[in-house]
Amino acid sequence: MLEALLLAALAALSLLAAGHVLLHKRDPRAAFGWVVVCCILPGFGPLGYWLLGINRIRTRARDWQAKLPCNGAAEASFCSWSLRQGQSIAFIEEGYAALVSLADAVTRRPLLPGNRVVALHNGEQAFPAMLKAIAGARESVYLASYIFDADGTGQAFVEALKQAADRGLDVRVLVDGLGERYSFPVARRLFKGSAVAVGRFLPPSLSGRGLHFNLRNHRKLLIIDNWRGFTGGMNISDRHLAATSSRCQAIDVHFGIEGPVVGQMLEAFMEDWHFATGDIPPPISYPPPLPCGTAFCRGISAGPNEDFEKLRWIILGAIGCARRRLRIMTPYFIPDRTLLAALNAAALRGVEVDIVLPAKNNLSCVAWASRAYFSELLEHGCRIYYQRPPFVHSKLLLVDDQYALVGSANLDPRSLRLNFEFNLEIFDTALVAALTEHVDTVCRTVQQVTLEEIASLPLAGRLRDSFAKLFSPYL
Repeated sequence: MLEALLLAALAALSLLAAGHVLLHKRDPRAAFGWVVVCCILPGFGPLGYWLLGINRIRTRARDWQAKLPCNGAAEASFCSWSLRQGQSIAFIEEGYAALVSLADAVTRRPLLPGNRVVALHNGEQAFPAMLKAIAGARESVYLASYIFDADGTGQAFVEALKQAADRGLDVRVLVDGLGERYSFPVARRLFKGSAVAVGRFLPPSLSGRGLHFNLRNHRKLLIIDNWRGFTGGMNISDRHLAATSSRCQAIDVHFGIEGPVVGQMLEAFMEDWHFATGDIPPPISYPPPLPCGTAFCRGISAGPNEDFEKLRWIILGAIGCARRRLRIMTPYFIPDRTLLAALNAAALRGVEVDIVLPAKNNLSCVAWASRAYFSELLEHGCRIYYQRPPFVHSKLLLVDDQYALVGSANLDPRSLRLNFEFNLEIFDTALVAALTEHVDTVCRTVQQVTLEEIASLPLAGRLRDSFAKLFSPYL
């Protein structure tokens, strides 16, 4: 009798879980997979779905963000060139009107003129600039990092942040609850006894929140006095020092920003801080446009708390705008069918599509899955390049001579579906020209992958790559 009741309870639980899947999973492949798991593994299937398949992240910050006065005020103050009022801006005339409209609709943030953006290559350029900005701060320093290592670079930032707090500044450090464990001692212990406020984003725990080890805050943000900011792909770690000989060495591009878009960076930080700590954020005001600022910028906050995958949509929109050249540099490249179709369609309509990936990836399974997609891209005219070690951690998407998408997100399911990411879209011909030259220099000096090379791989290697490809949604 007891066994019958237990079986009935497990069956009911499986049916409830399967029903929840059918109602809430938008991807039919994911829905089918979870329904099968729930039905063939009574008890374990629903438990796995509860742990890994349900998105409970509906941050309190969403309600707070909807009430931000800057949503309308910023557009009225800074965007008098809006599509509703004229078509005189150069990049609009170049065919980016549809992309601007798309981002207007999905980001809830306006595109802001009057910014200055500078590319900072590797830790040798980025870290001194960031530390100098912290040392010169007068009111506030807000830092968010996925990884905050306790190495030489980490210790330098700890001391700079402590000194800023000792000067009476509002200093807040937000680290990811899982990312902080990449190093020992963990970041929060480095600030123990100081005036620096430290928050942790979704630290692992037995609570409903803590079970989401997949949903990580991958954003990298530093905001100084709400007028200067830094963002990109670099964590606080020695691994980004290009001159070191560490086996974990990575080369990267970070960005220094001044202008009104820093206000959007502060919005993103405060949303995460509010979610992680519960503290009520202070009022946010946008810095004024810089008279010499040539960049139109928009901050894009993306994550599993959104109703749609805004970053994926913007990437697809940007690819669709390409007329001559599309350049992509990313460490992790696992395209889904929509991204594959967009890249191949661009190549077939005559766009030169260049994809630069690391020759030696720090995650072998990702490299195997990525290579399984190469033949489909190469067949349609896309060009793929392998950049020699050290590991390339740069994340760039460049369209023709006008547009750049930079930030923390990779072109893989983890960044586009699971992680909390922050990217900047930038319209600035000077910056795009500099980044284009960087990518083109790499392409001229590295190995180009050919279709013949992929076809000649040993059978064992092709089977391994194809097997890894099966797990693409989870890598």
